[in-house]
Amino acid sequence: MLVTGASRFLGGFLVTRLAQNPDIERVIAVDTQSPTKDMLRRMGRAEFVLADIRNPLIGKIIRNMDVDTVVHASAVTKAPKSGSRTAMKDMNVLGAMQLFAVCQKVPSVRRIVLRSSSVVYGSSAKDPAKFTEEMSARRRPTGAFARDMMEVEGYLRGVARRRSDIATTILRLAPTVGNRLPGSVSSYLTSPLVPNVLGRDARLQLLHEEDALGALEHAVIAGPPGTYNIAGEGIVMMTQAVRRAGGLTVPMPYSLFRTVGHALMGSVMNSFTKEELDYFHFGCGLDTTRMRQEFGFEPRWSTREALDDFARGLALTRIAKTEWVDKVESMAHSLLGQTREAR
Repeated sequence: MLVTGASRFLGGFLVTRLAQNPDIERVIAVDTQSPTKDMLRRMGRAEFVLADIRNPLIGKIIRNMDVDTVVHASAVTKAPKSGSRTAMKDMNVLGAMQLFAVCQKVPSVRRIVLRSSSVVYGSSAKDPAKFTEEMSARRRPTGAFARDMMEVEGYLRGVARRRSDIATTILRLAPTVGNRLPGSVSSYLTSPLVPNVLGRDARLQLLHEEDALGALEHAVIAGPPGTYNIAGEGIVMMTQAVRRAGGLTVPMPYSLFRTVGHALMGSVMNSFTKEELDYFHFGCGLDTTRMRQEFGFEPRWSTREALDDFARGLALTRIAKTEWVDKVESMAHSLLGQTREAR
């Protein structure tokens, strides 16, 4: 068994779980950078190989070690700090294309599991209450990560058509929250004052980090092939989520969202991608009927429970001081007044 993205949270802890399973003969962890010493210790008997899936070396590893199952969990959500959009697409799309091409040629490969994302559905005002796996985005996603994952999913479906003996599983994970896994929703909710677009209250459906790991492990060990939405039960509105995390929302027009948001949240606002900002505006609901009835997986945490566990873990017992609220309200009214005068 081979797992990509082993130096990151999902890949690394998945390797840890699989290495503890006595029914799995061999676990090979692959990434372009080494995991931390603590993560390597947790991996136990798993073998770590420093390799790039875009390099022909990955083919030698899969062939020589008779790999029968490949878990691809190394897609990056944002361009590397020292790179660009081109570098990101090269890592995500070209990397997956090379990896799947090798899997298609190696006779020993019998299962491929892809960690995908609900970003493939996009986020817009035209979205249905819940997306089923057969649906596509109502408005083509503009975000780089969403476009990459749509291409990567397409390549895996191509492998399934050409090699019917390979079981392919695509898990479209909802935005994940947890105390160990950094994510956009977690970063957004940790601010004491959270900008919110006037007239919008995004519908959030989240996934606990432990459930994300559990779904990947289930896909490897017992899950049937197919495409599945993976998310906790229920919806939480953005304003409710902010309050449960101990923060306060600051409503403002969309035109001021970036500028005022930067004043409230600092540099973290600049780290959000276009697709993440769309999610904060509109959210996204997922139909998880197939996850339960066909895939056979039941998350331990609902959306609300996952959010509350995240808040407890970070000890988000923030109390907003009156002067903070007065300052923010004054700033918002001033900017709104300037906007009206300009118009």
